[in-house]
Amino acid sequence: MKAMIVVDMQNGFCVPEGSLPQLGMSLAGVEEAVANAAVAVEAARAQGMPVVFTRHVYRPGFADEGPWLTGRSPDLAAVGGLLAGSWDGDVVDALGRREDDLVVDKCRLDAFQWTSLEPLLRGLGATELVVCGVVTNFCVESTVRSAIMRDFSVTLLEDCCAAQTPRLHEIGVEVMRDCGFATVTTAAEFAKVPVAA
Repeated sequence: MKAMIVVDMQNGFCVPEGSLPQLGMSLAGVEEAVANAAVAVEAARAQGMPVVFTRHVYRPGFADEGPWLTGRSPDLAAVGGLLAGSWDGDVVDALGRREDDLVVDKCRLDAFQWTSLEPLLRGLGATELVVCGVVTNFCVESTVRSAIMRDFSVTLLEDCCAAQTPRLHEIGVEVMRDCGFATVTTAAEFAKVPVAA
């Protein structure tokens, strides 16, 4: 059984008005990555695959942000970025999130850490994951590595991911592919998979 995980494709990361682009932390190629991810999400649905969206969000006051993440984006709290329940923290509209799609909120890079993601996937009977999202070399790679350590097999949709620079994206993909953490493919190739009967 396969499930798709779309990592942190939120307004705060992926649209120009979002908090991180406004703080000078835009992602290279993110518009194309979101468009490709929208194709992949539709293909997953057509294949009968559950879709799980993760959201990187914080509670009011940002007590759950932690010192390392605060150091990476020290002005995020001042602008109210990635707050749970906010527009900034929600999944981008372009992905067409539906009421029956599943959502897991997190406050660390690894989508498995301190969340219900693993029991959710076990409950769905998933053993294989199709992963895409942002940021390639941060939350996506951390989640892929964690999935492998939990004995899930992973396929990464490389053109449905983005990082702050093209090179950082390439490095993240290279590590995941060459270390055997994920089989790497594209949204177009994934969409060619036969529809489940």
